[in-house]
Amino acid sequence: MIRNMGMVDRGVRAFVVVPTAILGAFVLGAGTAAGMVLFVVAGVMLATAATAFCPTYVLVGISTHPRGLPRVGHGTRHRHA
Repeated sequence: MIRNMGMVDRGVRAFVVVPTAILGAFVLGAGTAAGMVLFVVAGVMLATAATAFCPTYVLVGISTHPRGLPRVGHGTRHRHA
C-alpha cells in the first residue's frame, strides 16, 4: 500500500473530522441511523489517517503526500545496463 496522504491531511482527519463526527453522532443520538452513519464515517477517517492511505484518492488520482503519486512503471522498464 502506497501512502497517498500528507501529514496535514492526516491531522485534519484525526483531530478535526473524527471528533466532529463523534460529537455529531451523540447530538443526533447514537442509536439513530444518522448517528450510526457518523460513527462509521469517524471510523473510516481514523483508519485512513492511521494508515496514510485513502482508497478514494486512488480512484480520483490525487495525493496529498509530499512525494506525490508514483508514475506507473517508473524505473522498472527501459533500464539500461
